[in-house]
Amino acid sequence: MSFRITGLPAENFDHLFALSDPELHEQGAMRKKAPGAVPCRISLTDATPGEEVILTNYEHHAVDSPYRMRFAIYVRKGEETYDQVDAVPEQLRMRTLAVRSFDADGMMVDRELAEGTNLEPAIERLFAQPRAAYLHLHYAAPGCYAAKVERA
Repeated sequence: MSFRITGLPAENFDHLFALSDPELHEQGAMRKKAPGAVPCRISLTDATPGEEVILTNYEHHAVDSPYRMRFAIYVRKGEETYDQVDAVPEQLRMRTLAVRSFDADGMMVDRELAEGTNLEPAIERLFAQPRAAYLHLHYAAPGCYAAKVERA
């Protein structure tokens, strides 16, 4: 089964890097030096420790259901949105992921934990369920959003 993984749209975050620290604070965001190899949700690559990143709150599942979700994410300046078919970025390969399937109404259908090195079988199993319209990947330990998966 073909699948497509996408990062978040760069244009949703580019403006944040031009804001002052007080302006970022007003939006619930902050400029930081990456405390480690933190994951950029746009490019699906890791920041270098010490690199400038923006930590912001993002509503990644803006649905009218109990599964509406938002969480803290890191983004890097000047990144392009990851968008590939039948490919898993290295950032996801290196982590344990919570893979969650949702129906067209934003209701959770199923979920499972998967090592990034073994992500494709989890994607296939969850998409085998006819109600599954799309998947969300989350980093299992912190629980934050990583990427979206759709049928290709």
